[in-house]
Amino acid sequence: MGNQSGKAYGLTVLCPLRSDAHEKQSFSAAVRARLHALPLDEDSPMARVPNTYLCRLFVLDDVPYQGEPAQSEHLKSKYLVFVCELHGQLETYLQGMWKNAADMINSIWEFCVGFKDDVRDADTFTRYIKKCQVTTTFYFNGSTDEPLAEQLKALYLKQEFSKFVIANQGKSAAEVQRSFAEFVKATEPSNLAGPSWRPGASRLDVA
Repeated sequence: MGNQSGKAYGLTVLCPLRSDAHEKQSFSAAVRARLHALPLDEDSPMARVPNTYLCRLFVLDDVPYQGEPAQSEHLKSKYLVFVCELHGQLETYLQGMWKNAADMINSIWEFCVGFKDDVRDADTFTRYIKKCQVTTTFYFNGSTDEPLAEQLKALYLKQEFSKFVIANQGKSAAEVQRSFAEFVKATEPSNLAGPSWRPGASRLDVA
């Protein structure tokens, strides 16, 4: 039901929200408020989840027009939608998501049908997400399918090399050679755990 492209995987999940007809608060409004309160970029809980290329969480209230010609249709419930593009196997990714973002998951998914009864750990979370998974019909991966750490390192090296080129304009060959040796020492190109972009970073100057 997902879309596999090499080692990249497109995940689309629709989790129905519980009925709030007899409640004092709108569950969809509560979920939206919690989503809006989440920190962004490198501070996002999802930035801690290994091999997340990109993801989006939102509440879907309805889809009033479908098909061609457009016909009026309505959903039977509101949904929490989770769209994610990731590297590797889905099960491994979801296990890592629970391990690194369980507090966020419990908060955002709290009002979804069956979540509080069925989800207790990484395994039950994985089964729950797969049960709510739908076929990914529109897949976008704006990068290669290499692991996230390799892509972050490549972006970092591209950024730093651009700075190196600008800083060494007009210098002699000997000076450039010395500067390049310092560049390699500082950036450690073969060390994925060394200087790199942080996951979720949104600016070019966050080495």
